[in-house]
Amino acid sequence: MGSRRNGFQKESFILSVDVGTTSIRCHLYDKEARIRGSCTSKVDPLYPEVGHVEMDPDALWKGFITVVKGAVQDAGVQMCQMEALGISTQRATFTTWDRRTGVPFHNFISWQDQRAADLVKSWNRSCTMKVIHGVMKVAYFLTRHKRSLAASLIVFSTQHVTFRLVWVLAHYKQVHQAIEEGNCCFGTIDTWLLFKLTKGRVHATDCSNASSTGIFDSYQMCWSGFLCSLVSLPLSIFPQVENTGHNFGSIDPSIFGVSIPIMSVMADQQAAMFGECCFDVGDVKITMGTGTFMDINTGIKPHTSLAGLYPLVGWKIGSDVVYLAEGNAADTGTAIKWAQELELFSDVTETSDMAYAVSDSDGVCFVPSFSGLQAPLNDPRACASLMGLKPSTTKSHLVRAILESVAFRNKQLYETMLRETHIPITKIRVDGGVSANDFVTQLTADLFGRKLVRPQHLEMSSLGAAFVAGLAVGFWTTREELKKLQNADKVFLPKVDAKRGTARPSQEYIPVLQSWERALRRSMNWYKP
Repeated sequence: MGSRRNGFQKESFILSVDVGTTSIRCHLYDKEARIRGSCTSKVDPLYPEVGHVEMDPDALWKGFITVVKGAVQDAGVQMCQMEALGISTQRATFTTWDRRTGVPFHNFISWQDQRAADLVKSWNRSCTMKVIHGVMKVAYFLTRHKRSLAASLIVFSTQHVTFRLVWVLAHYKQVHQAIEEGNCCFGTIDTWLLFKLTKGRVHATDCSNASSTGIFDSYQMCWSGFLCSLVSLPLSIFPQVENTGHNFGSIDPSIFGVSIPIMSVMADQQAAMFGECCFDVGDVKITMGTGTFMDINTGIKPHTSLAGLYPLVGWKIGSDVVYLAEGNAADTGTAIKWAQELELFSDVTETSDMAYAVSDSDGVCFVPSFSGLQAPLNDPRACASLMGLKPSTTKSHLVRAILESVAFRNKQLYETMLRETHIPITKIRVDGGVSANDFVTQLTADLFGRKLVRPQHLEMSSLGAAFVAGLAVGFWTTREELKKLQNADKVFLPKVDAKRGTARPSQEYIPVLQSWERALRRSMNWYKP
């Protein structure tokens, strides 16, 4: 394995690019999964109207090219030493483009975009949905299949692609015309990058990205014909769905001077799960970034949820499909950034020490729901709030209350996961920028009564895409080999119960948690429907 030149074998690397919400990062990994070169480019979201969140496709493409060249240059190596490319991307951000020219009809519409909110609301209240819910309730009564009960409770969301795409078809005439002419391509970021990198030869995605759109049937492993006919979306515009580890074609040599095989495409949270080596049923990964995403490996069957956990395809490699159940809290990093903008602190690294500087939050409770509350409460009308303020309240108390709220939401998601899946938890790994906060991660361990492991490098999405690509070309050979490459930065052990001498969920926090849950209830249904 490796690139040969002048009679000797050069070291080879795996390239991995992660396209996030605020940045594009490229890393070069060697055989020991060490980062040998890296480069980052900023992503600037566009806000053309209130509630509209977009990304410029040309700027994203230029950013992609820049970080790949920059990472290779940073490593001091040559492009010909790249064995394969893996790509991980933010989920459910999409555009449409002309199949013949590759020119997008509009900017990328972000997963954060709210332009379809009224459409979603009207559909959720529609007679059609009432009929579907009624039929599914009858089906559950007759069959006792949990999937039918879950379908009787399902509601549409703006985070999924479905109604943002319906909005596009209604508002852009050129998209409608291209569909009639058979020249319209739909794609999430990964699909569009594949199309660009192969000069239009490949229109494809993988099942982890497809399952995150809300249009893919994770049970049947195909685009949902029923949903598409229900909301009038043409199946002809959707990409081919491939395995996560797959030869998607090679980068056209005109782009980087050499042809590099694209061997993996993954959605970011699923990629982080793979990067954390959560390969076994019961393995849990908690990514704390802009939001918190908690995923559990449910094995070979998708999980049917009644409390808002979302069944996803984790990855498909060969004939093996691994499913995940995911819960999320939208405002983790958002809440900390908000506190920083209020000048509660100047540097985010100060916050852990500030929280430890006081013995408690002085009765202050913070509810982190700038974007409503997700599972298990599922209340889009909840408001963010600070309660229990007193003249004695200091900045440290406020910061501690905000950090505690992140751990409290983690506990809610964790308990929902335990209650719903009935799967014994085998290990818990944490990553993402907020996991670098020792106070949050230690309190989460205490509340769970479980050991948490934080890796040395927190960018697991990039590593996961690299691992899948590396396995596909034989750069690495087995998943056991990948597990041996993991390096822990810190292990967080829960506090030991003095009486029993065993770790168990922290009892001292019960009254604090109860006060916080009271504040949570008061914040619910705040905004008018």
